Amino acid sequence: MRITGGDLRGRVIHAPKGVNIRPTLDKVRQAIFNILGDRVAGAVVLDLYSGSGSLGLEALSRGAKSIHFVDNSKECIEKIKGNLISLKLSAHATVIRADVLNMLVRLDKEGRKFDIIFLDPPYYKDLAKKTLINVSHCDILSPNNIVVAEHHKTDSIPEKIDSLELRSERRYGDTVVTFYEKTGCLPRQF
Repeated sequence: MRITGGDLRGRVIHAPKGVNIRPTLDKVRQAIFNILGDRVAGAVVLDLYSGSGSLGLEALSRGAKSIHFVDNSKECIEKIKGNLISLKLSAHATVIRADVLNMLVRLDKEGRKFDIIFLDPPYYKDLAKKTLINVSHCDILSPNNIVVAEHHKTDSIPEKIDSLELRSERRYGDTVVTFYEKTGCLPRQF
């Protein structure tokens, strides 16, 4: 895997071995960031179910201000830390080993706000929908927000989840990337 854009374009991202993760393909990651465009520069980002950290690392390469990586796998956390060190990005990142759904509540209690939230949970466990519901219940989104959910094409993801509204959806083979924004924010064109 390689970073597809920004200051670190072409640099290698290492994925954990022997862990059941499904890293976001380079072409899908590039498409996501092309859609997000200039919203990434200066953004505070939350990368849930981080795996290798490819989405968050890509965001940092493209000018994100800071990022929180959250994953419950020890191997994934170690690989993210290694990638941050090799890319000299550690100063801009917080890496947390925790259950994502519990961490959302904690981040809410801490008063954290994020401009962009990525979530790429394991397929076939209904985690995309559960996580979106929890994101909508927690007050962790800034006014200029976007939630990017990667999920399998067979996952049932509603157009509206409490305060989150679907703004755009793109399909790449069996993978679907859905973009949500919090209700009350000005809709953006995708």
